Formats: sequence, C-alpha cells, structure tokens
Amino acid sequence: MGLFDLFRGDKGETMTPHLAFAVSMIYMMAADGEFQNEEVGHLLSVLGGESENGVISVGYNNRQLLDKAFKYAQKNSVQDFVQQAAPILTDAQKICILTNLADSLLSDGKIHPAEQRMFDYMLAGFSVSEQIFRPYFQVLAIKNDRSVFTNQSHPYNSPGHSVDLTKMN
Repeated sequence: MGLFDLFRGDKGETMTPHLAFAVSMIYMMAADGEFQNEEVGHLLSVLGGESENGVISVGYNNRQLLDKAFKYAQKNSVQDFVQQAAPILTDAQKICILTNLADSLLSDGKIHPAEQRMFDYMLAGFSVSEQIFRPYFQVLAIKNDRSVFTNQSHPYNSPGHSVDLTKMN
C-alpha cells in the first residue's frame, strides 16, 4: 500500500470474469471514437435491461457492473486490461466475450478499422487464433447481414456456401 493510497476515493476493482465481459464491450464500443445506437442496444441486451415507463435501461445489478466497467476503462489501457483479464478467464468465457465483441462490431453494418484492430488485439491477447474463431465470426456475419433475404445473389446464398461448425467445440 502506497503512502497516498489512503486518500484515493476509488481503490480500484478486482478483475472478475463478469467485469472483464463488461469492460471488453466498452473498449470495443469506444474503439472507433463514438458510441453507435446499435452498439449501445447490443450492450443493453447482453447485460440485461429492464423497462420502466417505456424506457429500457440496465437493471440495477448490472448498472453497478456497468459503472465499475466504465470506471475501469477510463483508468486503464486496453493492454493492462488484457493482461489482467486473460489469465482469469476460462476458454468458454473468452469465446463468450469474443463472440459478443464480434457481434457488437458487426451490429451497425460496418467495421471501422479501429474496431478491427481492437478485436484483433483482444483475440491475440486471449490466445485465440483466427482459425479457431473463424466459424464463430462467419455465423455472426451471417446473423447480422439481413440482406441474405433481399438479395438472392448474395454470396451467402450460393449453393456451395457453408460454415464449418466442426471446429466450434
């Protein structure tokens, strides 16, 4: 404990898998310098929202988590985050975070280069190869590309298109 730690109001938070999930979403949303409505909606949906007077907001328990996550993200670099989070996450938690990050970055229909760099950094930081993650990404890309319904010549609609799901277990 440092000499001046007694005077700091926020002593910091211990990294937990749930906090890592929320923090990672914030870093991804902020990667391109702006919070898109689709990204905020995705964050609310994955953290769990509640409706009050026609307004959807984060539920009380998850509001506390979100507050901690924003404080953490403001005070710590993404590099520090990955160093703290990666060792405490199980493989399932890493895949859960990465699929939600990919879903978030695909949610507004365009991938900003800064978002792609952020995603690639987290993928590497969590020791998940592109080859391992590719099937998950393909599923999410199809999920978020609703033009498959309106464009019959879309590449995903071609007779030979498939996603190799055998690598997902």
